[in-house]
Amino acid sequence: MSRRAFRVPPRIYARLAAYFILCWTVIAVLMTAVVPYAVAIVLALALYTTFPLVLFLRFGGFPFYPGAWFRLLVARPFWYTQLMLPLAAGLGAIGLVVGAPFGYALSTGRVLAASFIAAMSILYIVGYFGARRLAIHELDASLSSLPAAFDGVTIAQISDLHVGPHTSRRYLRRVERAVRSVAPDIIAVTGDLVDDRPEDVAHYAAVFGRLAAPLGVFVIAGNHEVYAGWDDIERELRSRNVGSLLVNEAYIIERDGACVTIVGTGDPAGKQMNAARVAPDIARTLAGIPSDGTVIALAHNPALWPALAERGVALTLSGHTHWGQLSFPRHNWSLASPFLEYAMGIHQRGDALLYIAPGTGYWGIPFRLGAPSEVTLVTLRRGPAELRDRGRRTVPRMTASVR
Repeated sequence: MSRRAFRVPPRIYARLAAYFILCWTVIAVLMTAVVPYAVAIVLALALYTTFPLVLFLRFGGFPFYPGAWFRLLVARPFWYTQLMLPLAAGLGAIGLVVGAPFGYALSTGRVLAASFIAAMSILYIVGYFGARRLAIHELDASLSSLPAAFDGVTIAQISDLHVGPHTSRRYLRRVERAVRSVAPDIIAVTGDLVDDRPEDVAHYAAVFGRLAAPLGVFVIAGNHEVYAGWDDIERELRSRNVGSLLVNEAYIIERDGACVTIVGTGDPAGKQMNAARVAPDIARTLAGIPSDGTVIALAHNPALWPALAERGVALTLSGHTHWGQLSFPRHNWSLASPFLEYAMGIHQRGDALLYIAPGTGYWGIPFRLGAPSEVTLVTLRRGPAELRDRGRRTVPRMTASVR
């Protein structure tokens, strides 16, 4: 399905217009008599930060390829502003109402809105530097059915890179060096390789197309590959030889006469977007696999794990949630936790294990707190089913940066 087929009903435009007019009117009222030409400035800011959304909705995606400068100077201000706007305007409106009986409507509204904007700005700055962190996170995965020949085999997982022309190449090379430094036997790329366009695959392949591992490099689709237009994305991925692309497919790995099966699922976004070929089909994915064999699944969305666990998949590696890009791992809570049953970290159901990685990049804005980007290194062990966390070690920054 082409994303260009997406169309927004007129009622949605009407609701968005009402929302933006209300929010920006509050901001304009608060700025009046404080900032010269307040109305003109607010109107210009409103148009500048709303234009990308209107353009995107009108064409079901940008009608041109958004290059690095567009994403940095247009798309990113859109995200920063829209994340602040509702609460800044809401708190300002509350201040206007609360302060009115005492004759301090404007000053109370300004204090509340300005305090929120200042706090959010500090949070964004801290989160920006948090997005520059990269760690190697080591796990031991004990699998009761693991053949002895695979004891000690390592899997390096990267996920949710969201690569586009705006992504720092120095940071991507840092990720590549981190993967190479652990010398994995298997490399697993668990979806959302690219940001939102088929052209982004070239930027991904320019760095990660060089990766290799003795037992294979395996790539699966994430929801962003679906949103970007799966037919075009698939063609780009296969033509650039970035690894074995698994979409509801299985790949048998042999080692010293023993076998382990790697399977890659489709993504639930395929069903939402009527892209049937990339929608998950667990039955087809596992068809023909021996019931007593060890199966390791790569599933971008961890919501697929229960179905995989029921069918005897020993270990599932997922991503997708980013841990909300804000988390408190010691308390097993993230910004994604209130919305998702499986939001972060390690899960176990009987002999079935799941690890949800926080991702190796970011989406929207460069922001991470408590959920550092990671290259996950999983060492397979033979024994009673268990995932053990061996901790993280920071990858030196050298000259890397996130723009």
